[in-house]
Amino acid sequence: MEHVRRARTGRERRATKSANTGARRSGGPRDFNKYKSRLSLYNLPPLDEVSLEEFELFAVDRLRVLKCIETAKIRFPKRGEEFNRSLRNTLKENLNLSTSATPDEAYDERRKDHISHFILRLAYCKSEDLRRWFLTHECELFRYRFDLEDGHSVNAFLKDNGMSYVPMDGMKKESMVQKLAAVGYQNNEDKVRSTDYFEVRFEEACELVRTRRVYVEKGFAYVPKHDILSIIVGAFRANLSAALTTTSKALPNLEEDSRLLPMLSNLSKQYLGNDYSNGAGSKAEAVSAAAVPQLAEESFPMCMRHSHTHLMENHHLKHGARMQYGLFLKGIGLSLEEALLFWRREFSKSMSMDKFEKNHAYNIRHNYGKEGKRTDYTPYSCMKIIMSNPPSTGDAHGCPFRHFDNDSLKLRMMQFKVPTKGINEVMKYVQNQHYQLACVKYFEVTHNVEHSDLQLQHPNQYFQKSREIRGGAGDATSASAPSGSAASVPSSSSATAASTVTSKANDDDVEMGDDDLMSALDSVEQ
Repeated sequence: MEHVRRARTGRERRATKSANTGARRSGGPRDFNKYKSRLSLYNLPPLDEVSLEEFELFAVDRLRVLKCIETAKIRFPKRGEEFNRSLRNTLKENLNLSTSATPDEAYDERRKDHISHFILRLAYCKSEDLRRWFLTHECELFRYRFDLEDGHSVNAFLKDNGMSYVPMDGMKKESMVQKLAAVGYQNNEDKVRSTDYFEVRFEEACELVRTRRVYVEKGFAYVPKHDILSIIVGAFRANLSAALTTTSKALPNLEEDSRLLPMLSNLSKQYLGNDYSNGAGSKAEAVSAAAVPQLAEESFPMCMRHSHTHLMENHHLKHGARMQYGLFLKGIGLSLEEALLFWRREFSKSMSMDKFEKNHAYNIRHNYGKEGKRTDYTPYSCMKIIMSNPPSTGDAHGCPFRHFDNDSLKLRMMQFKVPTKGINEVMKYVQNQHYQLACVKYFEVTHNVEHSDLQLQHPNQYFQKSREIRGGAGDATSASAPSGSAASVPSSSSATAASTVTSKANDDDVEMGDDDLMSALDSVEQ
């Protein structure tokens, strides 16, 4: 799934085109009654033919949406316009269901939505934690979409799914108007008379009963129209929960399919953003060694600015920080020649040129794929950094929001001239262990931006977005990754690899030999 790490690559565009003609390839005319509504309870599994390319693209696009929901719920717990804007933008990019689409376009969009749900159902049914995560965020997506539908579409959806709740007749409501008005916040008899109420069975409205938002009598709850959504979401949750349990029992049948099982196993741990293997973007300007100090002050995320500051102060970095920082510099556009110049200039202040050439120049060329197995190493993602070995004394790698104690983190932010109010806002996320969201808040504070749509997954993404805001990236492509998540599950292989290399070369006084070091590095990429 390596190509998934590139945001909207040519292969993905080809897969999107393939998706738009997928139903035609399977033969036969389209059945436009198959997906009559933009809403779905996903009761019937898809019977379409799906290519492996579509399979992967559909799953990743839906996963971006669900992880965007996860992040937005943390950042905007009161929901509101910021929450809606973040989700709206991500849905438009990855899983759009247009209200003005042609019949063919609507069919393709709804087909993708339907198939992608069942793919993720396969990927997230394997454990209780995965099922709970998927269930929670699918319900949130359903709730958001339901709120966007008009009354006619909602009534048609309810009727098609056997949930045709009929409003109370006028005489019965009038006889209960005082009782109904006594329930709810700032309710009165005039509001009751102007609002449709639905009589539903008690067990279907447990959430509303628990929060005392409805009147209950003789086994029935009387629900105002604006609260009927809670019941419908409850039905959606119950159906999906039962379906996930059933799917988990059937999953062993896929063990013999070598095409799908590895893909499904990796989905819940997959990094979904750009890997920045070719610089910050094909349109980004090259970065010179002389420009790095100013860029560090203006646009580096805190992890990389900390490494840079440590390098300027000590004229040396241990292996873990050299790998983390060096690959980041490569990702922002620092060429091999400029990288050698940059590292040579700093390291020569604490060692001889011969020692630098012997112990470090080879390693730099190796990172750029010019030595050893000539592997073109990519910069570390946020989760790989967060899950790496914690830095010990004298180290400068890792994530400050994850690995610093509170006092050291506050001190470092004060050194970087972050205002006290901003420090307090960042620390709220740190204390709740939302480290990537803490970095987003750090970005907003240091760039004077309120409630950015940045879904931060990568240090180079931070840099690229910063250059856009500061006007230093020209016509750079957008750095906002499509809905990655601050709480996404890291790739176990990435975390293990980072730990292996860091633990093998974490001592300041003992440098690994070139053969040992390169062997360890090459093993990371296997």
